[in-house]
Amino acid sequence: MRLPAFVPMLVLLALLAMVGLPAAAATFGGVVTHVTDGDTLWVRPDGERETVEIRLLGIDAPEGCQAFGPQAKKALAARVLKQRVQVRSRGQDDYRRTLAQVRHRNQDVGAWLVGQGHAWSTDYRGRPGRYERLEEQAKRERRGLWAGLKAIEPRHFRRSHGRCL
Repeated sequence: MRLPAFVPMLVLLALLAMVGLPAAAATFGGVVTHVTDGDTLWVRPDGERETVEIRLLGIDAPEGCQAFGPQAKKALAARVLKQRVQVRSRGQDDYRRTLAQVRHRNQDVGAWLVGQGHAWSTDYRGRPGRYERLEEQAKRERRGLWAGLKAIEPRHFRRSHGRCL
């Protein structure tokens, strides 16, 4: 028995619906209302009541219970808390946070964090991260977390110790 030609398309659509597609890219302005840690913040979009949890794209900051985690959070908060930012979203992560590039006073906040030694530039499938040069410069100049003897990438820290609560 031969299936009708449209059946494979229906199966594909059903699979996509189960997996879920990332949210469409959007750009909006708003005010930062809360900083969770060195790479996660909450923004209230202009004209909205609800806030959006944002995970900064392209970086990974130390966990809150990890060495230099509190300093990374404090640096991000000092830079953007209660400040206007521009958000360019790129989808969602596994924790349903909006993945986005955030700009404050026309500067990429992720680039600033990496350049100051508050976060790592994350790579993707073996390709260098977008802020790799800034990370290398921060290492050479021993800024932030690079001033210590041995900084442990958050992904390795989470494998050994789990996520901070």
